[in-house]
Amino acid sequence: MRGEPLTEREHRVLEAVVQTYVETAEPAGSRTVARRYRLGISPATIRNTMSDLEEKGYLCHPHTSAGRMPTDQGYRFYVNELLDQPQRMAADPRELRVELEAADGSGVVLLLRRAAQVLGLLTSELGIATGPALSASVLERIELMSVTESKVLLVLTLRAGGVRTVFVDVPAIIPSSALSVVEQVLSERLAGLPLSEVRSTLSARLRDSAPSGDPTASELLNIIVQSADEWLDLPSAEGTLHLGRASVLADQPEFQSGTRLRGLIELTEQTDLLRGMLDERKGRQGLTITIGAEHSDPAMAGFTIVTSEYNVGELRGVIGVIGPTRMPYDRVISLVEGTSTLVSEFLT
Repeated sequence: MRGEPLTEREHRVLEAVVQTYVETAEPAGSRTVARRYRLGISPATIRNTMSDLEEKGYLCHPHTSAGRMPTDQGYRFYVNELLDQPQRMAADPRELRVELEAADGSGVVLLLRRAAQVLGLLTSELGIATGPALSASVLERIELMSVTESKVLLVLTLRAGGVRTVFVDVPAIIPSSALSVVEQVLSERLAGLPLSEVRSTLSARLRDSAPSGDPTASELLNIIVQSADEWLDLPSAEGTLHLGRASVLADQPEFQSGTRLRGLIELTEQTDLLRGMLDERKGRQGLTITIGAEHSDPAMAGFTIVTSEYNVGELRGVIGVIGPTRMPYDRVISLVEGTSTLVSEFLT
């Protein structure tokens, strides 16, 4: 009977069972459902309907309980068909905005780290995020400052990528006039380009651009071109994995046993696995929700991942949460969507 369409009554009973189990972490019995929800049918009818839903694969029946709990298929149907999207809470709750504003202006890495932590705390799940590829970030401005007799500070301002400073070794102190000349040349030839394009076309763009009549400026420009591998070797945030606090998950009933808790701890240590799963979600518009056995890796069979892509121009990454399949999907979805929107806003 698996795969058969559900009746309106089965819709209502499945929704009631999912919501009861999410709230109580206990299998839902027919009397409990009848008492908690005004479905207009008797406990006996609810019990028969739950039995039908079990045969169709949407509910399961733990041996130690008379009640039912959702299967992965049941959760999937609930998420796809039963969640009332217009009734979701506001996607930009004040608390979330206030918390993220504390990290705004601190750079991509700190903003994402803060977002993963806050999202985890607000959802009571494990917040998770990956950083964008800074090579796609646009170079907005270049500044040069003389620091010592042997060093010049190169300041790169990146659109949505913060500021990057690099020391360049020079043979002698550089006068401010030469710094201004070279700064102007670099800005005219490189500003407005993605860093990946700056790296691949630097020599061609700066060819024949040496200032005439200013040997010091010409020498400095040559040094900057020769040391490009150093100042363009940005510590890319792409693939950087940011995790919230696993302790918020450890308090949930699913992880009260030593075995499940140990599995949770081991999961947080498998950074390559988590990073790979999030990388697969890049480029997907809107939410991506993977439930239980839908994961390709058996280690994730007891978990749900809810993510959304954030982006600013070509900069993009993924943010979301990991938790047990028993999670308040409506609230989690709303907060993940809201966090993704705010991260994109702050990066802009």
